[in-house]
Amino acid sequence: MNCADCKEKACYKGKDCTGIAGEVSEVYKEDAEVLKSLSVSARIESRYYMKKNRIEELILYAKGMGYKKLGVAFCIGLEKEAEVICDILSQHFDVSSVCCKVCGIDKSDFALERLHKDAEVEAMCNPIGQAKIFNKEKTDLNVILGLCIGHDILFTKYSEAPVTTLAVKDRVLAHNPLGAIYSGYQRKKLKK
Repeated sequence: MNCADCKEKACYKGKDCTGIAGEVSEVYKEDAEVLKSLSVSARIESRYYMKKNRIEELILYAKGMGYKKLGVAFCIGLEKEAEVICDILSQHFDVSSVCCKVCGIDKSDFALERLHKDAEVEAMCNPIGQAKIFNKEKTDLNVILGLCIGHDILFTKYSEAPVTTLAVKDRVLAHNPLGAIYSGYQRKKLKK
C-alpha cells in the first residue's frame, strides 16, 4: 500500500482497492465494542466537525463509550498541562494520572544513556510502570500526554485499556510535530 502517493483517493467515494472490505466489515459486525467505538466516533465527527477541539472530543467519546475512569499518562515536562487537563476531565470522570518518572528507577540500573552526566541519580521514564498502575486501577481509557517516542509505544503495548493520544512530545516544535511539515525551513531539513 502507498495511499500517501495516491492522487485519486477513490476510497473516499466507496472504491475498495484492497479486496479486504468484506473481511474488515465482519470485524466491525462481530465485536460489539468495536462497533460502538466506530459509531461514537462517527457521531462526534458528524455532529461536531470543526466545532469541538480534541479535549472536547475526548470527553464526548469517553462519555459516549460509557467510560467512568480515565488515566492520564504524562511526561514530567508537561506537568502543568497535565494538571489543567486532569482538572477538566475530573469534571466528567474519575481521573488517575501517572508521571513518566514514576518509581524513580535510575537510568544506571539499565545502563541507559543519561541527559545529565553529573547527576547522582537520573530517573528513567517508566511507561510500563505507568501502564501497570492504570491496569491495577482498572481505567476504562488511557490518555497519552507528551510521552517520548518509544515510551508511548511501550505504554500502549502494556496498557490493558484502550489508549488515545492527546499530545505528542516534540520539544523543538511546541509539541506540534506537524509544524515540521508546515514550516518550509523544517521541511527542507527533513528532505535532505
